[in-house]
Amino acid sequence: MPIEILMPALSPTMEEGTLSKWLVKEGDTVSSGDLLAEIETDKATMEVEAVDEGVVGKILVDEGTDGVKVNAVIALLLEDGEDKSALKDYSPEGGPDVSSDTADDDAGDKKTGKDEKSAKPESKADDKPAVKSQSSSKDDKNDGRIKASPLAKRMAEQAGIDLKDVDGSGPNGRIVKRDIENFDGKPEPVKSEAPKAAAQDAPKEISEDAPLARYGISEDRYTVEKADGITKISAKRLTDSFRDVPHFPLTVDCELDALLAFRKQVNEKAPEGVKVSVNDILIKASGLALKRVPEANSSWIEDGRIARHKHADVSVAVAIEGGLITPIIFDADAKGLAQISTEMKDLATRAKDRKLKPEEFQGGTFSLSNLGMMGIKSFASILNPPQGMILSVGAGEERPVVKDGALAKATVMTVTLTCDHRVVDGATGAKWISAFKGFIEDPMTMLM
Repeated sequence: MPIEILMPALSPTMEEGTLSKWLVKEGDTVSSGDLLAEIETDKATMEVEAVDEGVVGKILVDEGTDGVKVNAVIALLLEDGEDKSALKDYSPEGGPDVSSDTADDDAGDKKTGKDEKSAKPESKADDKPAVKSQSSSKDDKNDGRIKASPLAKRMAEQAGIDLKDVDGSGPNGRIVKRDIENFDGKPEPVKSEAPKAAAQDAPKEISEDAPLARYGISEDRYTVEKADGITKISAKRLTDSFRDVPHFPLTVDCELDALLAFRKQVNEKAPEGVKVSVNDILIKASGLALKRVPEANSSWIEDGRIARHKHADVSVAVAIEGGLITPIIFDADAKGLAQISTEMKDLATRAKDRKLKPEEFQGGTFSLSNLGMMGIKSFASILNPPQGMILSVGAGEERPVVKDGALAKATVMTVTLTCDHRVVDGATGAKWISAFKGFIEDPMTMLM
């Protein structure tokens, strides 16, 4: 029996991804550990290795296909001693039938001479091959099962076409791409079992040619581009977080003059090639504050429990093409500034090249987002579940301050802590941000 190659879940929260590129072709022999394909997830493009060995019998999902659901069958592997005859009438569980000639739409749409010859005897026997295909399709529907290629299913879903209304012209009445393209019935939106699912499907009703027409914006006033996987997944998660998590902000100003002087001293004594940044010191201070106020280092579990983290793992927002990624400095409280600086530079470089391993950006107990270098004075970030807090760092700038009753000037930075009220209440958040402010304004205390 052919071995199913499934769309892997490359992160705990991955629901779908883009099959960017196949690294093998049909007929190739693969062994365990061989690279099969490149998968684009919400955060990175990663190579997928083979678990089993055999011969690639059929590729079911073309490279470049996006929106491939996790655990969907993307290819079939023939075991030792099997040939393509093993694919005939083989049906992945819950999926379409697969045959050596018609498992994909290209084979169904591009008739070869052999295909035409095999179709001719049917014409002689019945003179109405189309009727025969339709009859076969209806028989399958009467059995409660609809045969359709993955692409046809996807096209039907996007067009709001019920596959029960479509007659298949492929082998054994299988519905293929051209059947959806040629369908002239009245498309009916796919009924959703839940209001939430219906809301998520709403964008499919947007006009293809004029998506902003309902807002009174004509199509000649803008251009449309396709969002990549990172952008789409980030949009969904941030929407869920902002809607579902009861969050609140806490904002304070921190004076930076002592920190800037401290940084200068550190860099004068740092190993060759190491240059500690203000952001590196903020990472260290965040980790120490999480240890100082351990109750703030928590996550809400949806079944009503709370996870108290043992380690201060700081996720740092890094801008990459198409969105953000948050590589992690693990045990930030226990690492020296030189080590944090070296790790952060390496992580940021590989993040921009999309070369991070999943374990390097998945996890984390706290997030830090710094837009100060872009001149942003203050802002509030959206929580990154399941983390209970995220710190937004603004630009350091000279501002007038009052010291000992007299007006003076100081370099001041505004930071905003966004908290998940389910695990971090106002008092706990205030304790954490007070500890953080103490480390920033008296950085020598970070060494004690």
